[in-house]
Amino acid sequence: MAVLADHRALDSAIDATDGPFEALDPRERGLARAILGISLRRRGQIEDALGRFLDKALPRKSGPLPAILHVAAAQILFMDVPDHAAVSIAVDTAEADRDARHFKGLVNAVLRRLTEQRDAILAAQDEVRLNTPDWLYERWVMDYGAATTAAIAAAHLLEPSLDLSVKSDPAGWAEKLGGIVLPTGSVRLIAHGPIDALPGFGEGEWWVQDAAAALPAKLLGKVDGLDVADLCAAPGGKTAQLAVAGARVTAVDVNEARLLRVRENLGRLGLEAETVAADVASWQPDRLFDAILLDAPCSATGTIRRHPDVAVLKRPSDIDTLAALQASLLARAAAMLKPGGTLVYCTCSLERAEGEDQVAQALASLPLVLEPVRPEEVGGVDAICRDGFLRTLPSDLPHAEPRLSGLDGFFAVRFRRL
Repeated sequence: MAVLADHRALDSAIDATDGPFEALDPRERGLARAILGISLRRRGQIEDALGRFLDKALPRKSGPLPAILHVAAAQILFMDVPDHAAVSIAVDTAEADRDARHFKGLVNAVLRRLTEQRDAILAAQDEVRLNTPDWLYERWVMDYGAATTAAIAAAHLLEPSLDLSVKSDPAGWAEKLGGIVLPTGSVRLIAHGPIDALPGFGEGEWWVQDAAAALPAKLLGKVDGLDVADLCAAPGGKTAQLAVAGARVTAVDVNEARLLRVRENLGRLGLEAETVAADVASWQPDRLFDAILLDAPCSATGTIRRHPDVAVLKRPSDIDTLAALQASLLARAAAMLKPGGTLVYCTCSLERAEGEDQVAQALASLPLVLEPVRPEEVGGVDAICRDGFLRTLPSDLPHAEPRLSGLDGFFAVRFRRL
């Protein structure tokens, strides 16, 4: 309900210190996160399935009834939970709420019918189409074509792997952790326990970072000894990359709480960077930089496989608002760059308005020229270098084991200042 009713990100709702999940132990909280993640990832299928047994919309004054049905259906349809347990818990939860208790009979009836017809319902559903909002699906068909859009939507249904950026020796850490080394250099794991219990965490040998998110910093090239600004830096993965590569990094972010996490991560990793709590749109540094990495605020539609709540929370109007902000931040970044310096702009979005369209606008209005991205800079993966840009899709890097496939959707472009 916090996500759907309060328009709140799933991670924020679960990790809130004043929320209902605070009292749960780590294992219970992990289970809650898994259930809610599947509920959002498969929301379209769940709504379609429940709708087959509801003649009319649920009453407004039914309390958490919609959420109770939705979560129970997620367990019945997609999780290894005994049917009787899922139904019983849902009925008990409805009984405990003063508004929902009047509909506990409905809960019992609907969910029992769902258990009886589960296989037939799932066989009849188009999972790829149902779980993607119409406005997003239509945009992606226009930008990428029907086949690629279907592949993107299918990738969103898979639980993502855990990707790590390592300070050194990717092959050695892959062996220690039971993972693989991707062509791009990241280490990818399927099975893992608590992240802070994995070998190397306490020693600061690696940090969690999606393989696609690790690529834009590489486009700055050799940064050893250079003065580099990481703008909109939180959560800090790119700052760590630049520091490991020997850059003098200034990490700037408007959110002090998120910047604190950057400092904590740098401390664990034994790395140093200057951190500045400031709005990039108005920040006035005392010098120009040799290189700048701008990971601009965006719609995050490229991260739906990791954050399924994005598909529920975002609207078309958000993209227009964010595109205007991105253009202004690009102009500010260009003004902070030394002549001849390198600027990499990136977003974790699949939308052209936040990627390719920004490039066209920047080249027409700013003292920048394009430096095309070459496949050998990103592990020799030709498929993620498109028209001189870096453009990763959730359906990229296929693997025989589906859980080892995929990337977050990212866009990155490299400019040189005139």
